[in-house]
This record gives sequence, C-alpha cells and structure tokens, in this order.
Amino acid sequence: MADLTRTAETVAYYRALDEHATARHHFRHADEDGGLWHFEAVHDRGELVVIKQAELTPTGQLHRYDWQHLEDDHGFLTDQPIDLEADPVEAIPAEEFQRVWTR
Repeated sequence: MADLTRTAETVAYYRALDEHATARHHFRHADEDGGLWHFEAVHDRGELVVIKQAELTPTGQLHRYDWQHLEDDHGFLTDQPIDLEADPVEAIPAEEFQRVWTR
C-alpha cells in the first residue's frame, strides 16, 4: 500500500507542476549511444524539475514520460533536477521540444 500512496503523491506533484507552470524551460542532451533526450522543466523550490521527458533512441524509437506515464519497461521520468552548471544539456526552443514530444 505504501508504494501506491507514494505513486499517487508523485503523480499529484508532477501534475500540479505541469498544470500550474507559468514558465517552462526546454533542453536537449545527446548521450554517448547516439540517443537524444529532450526535457521540459519548471522551477520548483529553487530547482529545475523535469516534468516531461522524451528520449529518441538511435533506432528512432520515442519514449515519453510525464505525470500521466511515469515509467515503463524502457525507462522513467527522471527524479533529478537539472543542474545547468553540471549537466551537459543545451537550451532549445519550446517548438523543438514540442516537435519531438508530439511526434
């Protein structure tokens, strides 16, 4: 029962961030295997929290994660905030993120 409660709380947290965000930030990261990661993040308590994440694999598969789909057999929505000074991400326009997200 504890896992279900924690999952419900997690879903509620990410849903609230997504539904009430006034400013969204978008980033991309290319991994060492040739995959492209796209993130939509919002500020919460001084951190950039990822609320949507899309991974485009080198084979062209798209995996999307958000409050409606936190995880599957391939992966999960990161629970780590983006650190602009330490993480190898580059800012991208919202339109670029949306092209990948809605693909």
